[in-house]
Amino acid sequence: MDYDQDRVDEMTLALLWLVMWRDRDSHRAWKGFDWGTMDRLHEKGYISDPQGRAKSIAVTPEGREKAEELFQKHFGNKR
Repeated sequence: MDYDQDRVDEMTLALLWLVMWRDRDSHRAWKGFDWGTMDRLHEKGYISDPQGRAKSIAVTPEGREKAEELFQKHFGNKR
């Protein structure tokens, strides 16, 4: 199926906001999303390399900021 990979990446990053937590001096998120999408988010500099055995990935400061912005854009209450 042909689809807009950038939009999928955007929505995945927004959803990572839901499963993100602070771990000492960084943020982490569960990596239960499509591998191709996670690889692209890594290439864009938003997350650490998802290819390890850990069930979570580190989220870069830029990734955390962008994830929050996208979550509010797509899922925030419109008042």
